Amino acid sequence: MLHNLILTARSPSKCISAEKEMARLLASKSKVSALTTVLHITSGLGLLALIVLSSMFFNPELAEKFRVLSPFGEDSTNIAQEKVAEPDLAMLMATPQLVSQVNNDESATEFGSDSNYKALIGTQRQQQLVTNWLSKRYRVADEAIDMLVSATYLTAKEIKLDPLLILSVIAIESRFNPFSESPVGAQGLMQVMSKVHHERFSELGGVKAALNPVANIKVGASILKEYVSSAGSIEAGLKRYVGAADMETDGGYGSLVMAEYKRLKDVAAGKSVSIYATTAKPTTISRPIESNEKRPDEMTQQAAINSDQVAGI
Repeated sequence: MLHNLILTARSPSKCISAEKEMARLLASKSKVSALTTVLHITSGLGLLALIVLSSMFFNPELAEKFRVLSPFGEDSTNIAQEKVAEPDLAMLMATPQLVSQVNNDESATEFGSDSNYKALIGTQRQQQLVTNWLSKRYRVADEAIDMLVSATYLTAKEIKLDPLLILSVIAIESRFNPFSESPVGAQGLMQVMSKVHHERFSELGGVKAALNPVANIKVGASILKEYVSSAGSIEAGLKRYVGAADMETDGGYGSLVMAEYKRLKDVAAGKSVSIYATTAKPTTISRPIESNEKRPDEMTQQAAINSDQVAGI
């Protein structure tokens, strides 16, 4: 009887302790549940971020869209205004006057208006074939030869002359050395007599521009076009260009240029042409320095000698 009374007396305190323990367990469970929910949300956001980053990596346009939508990004209108067009490789060394003139010419005349001339210039693929072949043949860096060929095609477009003929003259005259100079004063890629044709350089910065590759091509090509037109044929124009108009022979200069001209035409047509192809050495003749004509310089003769040396190898 006494034992039952003792148990009955202890029961209320035990009940209170059990309730407290239950409350503590429920509070702990709530905390764990809240922490678990936070972890799940964080993991979900992290997974979503990884998916978005992966999408932006494989699709850069999506990243641009997010940047535009972002309130912290720059205004798209300002971005469009700040974009600058990539420079034309052919105009990297051109004078401001030349750039202005080219822009005016391009706005006044459409390239595709003359179908015959368009066929003469050829396609971008043909130009690239010529560029690659010249780079290997004359051992000129790809970037440099690309600039020179681009400048040549641009000039050919302006004066309506076959760019392959201009490139052939450059190859024989200077082997694509823009800073070459002969003992008689012929300078640059096309070995122009800058002192004789100084008026042609007046709008391009003066005679010092003769060593500017773009200016030299522009002046040399215009002289070549004038000589070919007045002489009535490419061969006769080349003979006058080399300063042998009043002589019986040009010493083989025309043959060298025409042979290179034919090779470049074959390259542009997609034919396989050896970069070691050579022609016969021109006959060495003495040519006086004329007041209004350019005689062949030692660079031309050296080019032929180098060709023969390659053929011997």
